[in-house]
Amino acid sequence: MAIPTLAMIPSGYKAGKLYSVLPSDGTGDFTVARNSVATRVNQSGLIEEVGVNVPRLDYSAGGCPVLLTEIQSQNKITYSEDFTQSTWVKQSSGVASAPVVTSNYSISPDGTLNADRVVLNVNGGTTSSDFSQLSKSVTSNVGDVTNSVWLKSNTSSNYDMTFVNALGGTISIAVTTEWNRFILTSTTTTTSSVFKLRLRGGESTSDFADISVWGAQLEQGSYATSYIKTTGTAQTREADLVNGAGSTATFNSLEHTFFVDLNSVFKNTGITSAISIVGSTGTVTDNRILIRKQTNNTSVEFSIRSGASNVATEVLSNIDFSVKQKLAVTVKLNEVKYYRNGFLVATDTGTIPLPVSLGEITLTSGTTGTPLFASTKDIRYYNQVLTAAETLELMSYDSFNEMALALQYTIK
Repeated sequence: MAIPTLAMIPSGYKAGKLYSVLPSDGTGDFTVARNSVATRVNQSGLIEEVGVNVPRLDYSAGGCPVLLTEIQSQNKITYSEDFTQSTWVKQSSGVASAPVVTSNYSISPDGTLNADRVVLNVNGGTTSSDFSQLSKSVTSNVGDVTNSVWLKSNTSSNYDMTFVNALGGTISIAVTTEWNRFILTSTTTTTSSVFKLRLRGGESTSDFADISVWGAQLEQGSYATSYIKTTGTAQTREADLVNGAGSTATFNSLEHTFFVDLNSVFKNTGITSAISIVGSTGTVTDNRILIRKQTNNTSVEFSIRSGASNVATEVLSNIDFSVKQKLAVTVKLNEVKYYRNGFLVATDTGTIPLPVSLGEITLTSGTTGTPLFASTKDIRYYNQVLTAAETLELMSYDSFNEMALALQYTIK
């Protein structure tokens, strides 16, 4: 198997820098920018806050870490961990009792004693007028809104509860003896959103619940991003920008193999998400090898540009970006091959000029625009075209279950 000219497997880092395994002289290291603190899941499985510009090596999937890069988001809940605050309304109706909150009762998902206890009781009430509810109203924008929160039973019992979305719609959730993050997305037509947890007669909930609550979040968007802590005001986590790996000496002018292993790509509605090798002179996107999630959230695009013209393009449809995607493209004069999850999926031939003066791998479509919002396990560049057998070996799976999930097979 050939040795990559540049390889980034998330491991070493410092503020503003993510180290590549190859080359060892530092030219393959990525520059990392994010003008805010942010959270990750650390090697112990705990949620931890990291500083400004610190790369987020995230262990939430277990095993080796992935590089977490996310879109900007704001937690509009002003007290995400303190449910004793008056802005969290403790409501009751009918024969039910108002929720009782005890501060700092249990160990939270960040490993400290800062999760609040909330006890709710309907007292046998059976009608919709009987409810015990913890709620907060939030001003948001029209569009997608996602609520999320971590919950755990304080007893040996599981509890059935109702989680209410921004429109007042509900889902049933089962709170167990283990911490779980519950997520609820809706699309609003007004600027008023709501966050509610409750027991209620007529909603098939438990009559009583003794739970720990931590990490409430309400954000614009169609999915839950990493946790953003608040202590009195809404807080914003800035987007991650990662680029600058390599130099003109890294990239061959005649042959290229570009491989990325993505644990997941986040489905930002109407937003593309890209990783590319771009030119070192002039307009950097005039010469480029690009892999991009399209705005429809179900297609991946491969694109080769030379001299400011698209010379080869392939679009793959019906992609589930929430599961692992191993993507590769090989480029040489008059031939481009595209690979996905262990298969050669397409080949372009004919008159295909080469991109020239490539000088940088960037987790964007250029050097700043259209960042990659994903969890990335591996990035590799070879200054030669790998054979089909070598490329498929590069895309091999660690287990049968991993392969089945990536290929969207059902295991029976």
